[in-house]
Amino acid sequence: MAKTKGGQGTPATVALAKAGAEFTLHPYEHDANAQAYGEEAADALGVPYERIFKTLVAETEAGLAVAVVPVAGKLDLKAFAAALKGKKAAMADAVKVERVTGYVVGGISPLGQRKRLPTVVDASALAFETIYFSAGRRGLQIETAPANLVTLTSAITAEIGKL
Repeated sequence: MAKTKGGQGTPATVALAKAGAEFTLHPYEHDANAQAYGEEAADALGVPYERIFKTLVAETEAGLAVAVVPVAGKLDLKAFAAALKGKKAAMADAVKVERVTGYVVGGISPLGQRKRLPTVVDASALAFETIYFSAGRRGLQIETAPANLVTLTSAITAEIGKL
């Protein structure tokens, strides 16, 4: 089950624990001046950028949707829209994203959001035994098998990241 240090519970960790999924929490000292949160986490934890995934929220024709892509690259909005059977997507407004997900930018987890949104995980995640993503607050990452993330978010996987 979970390997945690006291006081680390977030809606994301609760979702994993409730599902009985194995995961490890990795806290690190967050720099309040950091702008690239995923890269900050990778550097602090000594993890390759390809294994740390960022959670992005975009507007599609059908509404908001979640993209989970490696911090090493960017979200290909056209590929993301296509994965959701749409034509176009645009990054959502940060204030709206925080309100809908219940998380702050830089700490948005794909798990435990206030409202369940359609989710697409970049196919590159499947190449790793475990991946890292936000546990729901800045300075805290979850490490778990990509299958746990895909299953618990009912995600589809597609090539939505680009370098």
